[in-house]
Amino acid sequence: MNHNDALPHMQFNVTEEEAGERIDRWIANKIQDDVSRTQIQQWIKNGNIVVNGDNVKPNYKVAAEDAVDCTIPEVQEMEIVPEDIPLDVYYEDEDLIIVNKPRGMVVHPALGHYSGTLVNALLHHCKDLSGINGVIRPGIVHRIDKDTSGLIVAAKNDKAHQSLSAQWKDRDVDRKYIAIVHGVLSHNEGTINAPLGRDDRDRKMFAVTEKNSKHAITHFALLEQYDKFAMVECKLETGRTHQIRVHMKFIGHHLVGDPMYGRTKDISFPGQALHAAKIGFRHPRTNEWLAYEAPLPEDMKELIARVKS
Repeated sequence: MNHNDALPHMQFNVTEEEAGERIDRWIANKIQDDVSRTQIQQWIKNGNIVVNGDNVKPNYKVAAEDAVDCTIPEVQEMEIVPEDIPLDVYYEDEDLIIVNKPRGMVVHPALGHYSGTLVNALLHHCKDLSGINGVIRPGIVHRIDKDTSGLIVAAKNDKAHQSLSAQWKDRDVDRKYIAIVHGVLSHNEGTINAPLGRDDRDRKMFAVTEKNSKHAITHFALLEQYDKFAMVECKLETGRTHQIRVHMKFIGHHLVGDPMYGRTKDISFPGQALHAAKIGFRHPRTNEWLAYEAPLPEDMKELIARVKS
C-alpha cells in the first residue's frame, strides 16, 4: 500500500481467484470500511479509482494481475443546522437526554439525509451535546435504524459520553425491543448466538457469517402467538448493526415489513416492525440506575390488531 501526502492512496493487484468480479464490489471488500457501493461507484466515475492507469466503469470485471489504484477523496464536513422538530423526551438533565424516536426519523445526518434527523432536533432542543463523535454525530452514544422506533440516549458532554460509551461497550446496559415477526415460533424463548458480518453480495446488508464477523447474541421470548405472526421481546446482549433483524431472519422469523431482510409481502407496514421499548443504564454522574419504557407506537398497535384478525 502506497501513501500520498495529499490524499489516502491505496494500490492493489487482482489475484487469479478474484478475477471476474465487478470492480465496485471488489473494492468494497478490499477497503473493509463503512463505505457504500454507491460511494465507490461515484469514486470510479470521478476517476478516483483506475485500473492499469485507465478509467473504467463501475461494472468493469477485474482481471488477474490488474493493478488497481484508489485515491480516496477528502470528506467534506457538513454544517449541521439545528431544526425545531418536536421531541418526545422521557428524561433530561445536564448530562444526558433520553428520547422516544419515531419510526422514519434518521438518527444522524448522512448522504441523502442532511436535515430532519434526530441530531438536527437535538441541537435545537439541547444547545449542548458532546463532541466526541464529531460534527456529524454529536452526542450520539448508540443508534437505532431509521425505521425502528423507540428509546435512544444522547450525551450532553464528553465526560457523560465516555461513561455511557463504556457501559455500552461492556454490555452493562439493559436493552429490550418488541418485534412483530412472521411465522409460528416453536419455542417460547431462546438465544441466538451467531456472528454477524457484512453480506458479500451487498455491503449495505449484514448476514450470519464467520468471515470478518463480530460476536453477536440475541435473547428472545414469545409474548403473543397469532395465526401467522408472533410478537416477541428481544434482549440484546451485544449491539451489532441490524442484529435483531438478521438474527430473527436467521431462525426463520423475519420481521414484518423489513425492507432489507424480509421476503413475504402478505401484510404491509412502513419499515420493520421493531420498537426499542426498554432501556436501563447507570447515570454517568450519580451512578443511579435509570430505567425507562416506551409503549408500543400506534402503528404497531394497529398492526397487531390486523394480524389478530
